[in-house]
Amino acid sequence: MPDTRLRGLYLITPDSPDTTTLVAQVERALRGQPALLQYRSKQPDAALRLGQARQIAALCRQAGVPFIVNDSLELALATDADGVHLGREDGDLDAARRALGPGRILGVTCYNEWPRAVAGCAAGADYVAFGAVFPSATKPAAVRAPLELFVRGRRELDVPLAAIGGITLDNAAQVIAAGASLLAVVSDVFDAPDPGARAAAYRTLFDA
Repeated sequence: MPDTRLRGLYLITPDSPDTTTLVAQVERALRGQPALLQYRSKQPDAALRLGQARQIAALCRQAGVPFIVNDSLELALATDADGVHLGREDGDLDAARRALGPGRILGVTCYNEWPRAVAGCAAGADYVAFGAVFPSATKPAAVRAPLELFVRGRRELDVPLAAIGGITLDNAAQVIAAGASLLAVVSDVFDAPDPGARAAAYRTLFDA
């Protein structure tokens, strides 16, 4: 049975060393009830990342939104996260699947690489992500992933597909039409005057 959590807005946190502001932003955005929330941070301070992740995990539990950690299986396990999202340099997928167990979510970044998506599925990924779909201010140097990957993925893969990179309310519909089940978004929600309302607006795209 498909995981019903894996459809809708996949909210990703902005990278910030200011924990108080970040937590307040997340609290507001969670009012829009995204399908998932991912904690993503490239801050060098491991203690800072752990503290932020714990606070955001608690907010997600209160909101009933699954909490995912980006890049770090260790941090995901330390915060009892609902899952982890791993890129090319973030460790062995089979080992991550074993460590997580069957009940937690494993997501895999596939960039624009079809073979990595196939390998991720074979390793037990719950979803695979392609991107950047559009130019992204968060990752300006990211490779571009054509919408044809989602068309093919919907036809040939047995897991939900996540799209990331430059997604906004204005361009999201075409990505869903191509086959994406999850829309990973940072700026279009967190830069909005009302992040909760902006997050909620994405839900209407999946109601049709």
